[in-house]
Amino acid sequence: QATLVESGGGLVQAGGSLRLSCAASGHIFSWYHMGWFRQAPGKEREFVARISWSDGNTYYTDSVKGRFTISRDAARNMVYLQMNSLNAEDTAVYYCASALRPTVRRAEYNSWGQGTRVTVSS
Repeated sequence: QATLVESGGGLVQAGGSLRLSCAASGHIFSWYHMGWFRQAPGKEREFVARISWSDGNTYYTDSVKGRFTISRDAARNMVYLQMNSLNAEDTAVYYCASALRPTVRRAEYNSWGQGTRVTVSS
């Protein structure tokens, strides 16, 4: 399994931007798929975006399309989530995770980071 460490969270005003980073180490293979999830207070952890290590193919949940961008630096084993036009509904703990196939299902992600908190003030 991979070891994943997120960073970059913080407090930002509505309309602002943040970039989250995920450092991956351990068993990371070119066929892996990396995802970002988030969990708001009192809510289930939900899928945000995913990217394939091999070809950079991406997929987003509808609520973040056009605002968030997931990317990876395969040479550095880093995954990023650029978040623009943030609003209060984006407040959550954000988690990086890895999976063996391109999926939005939380249960199929087998390695998780500890999360980084994002708070958007309105």
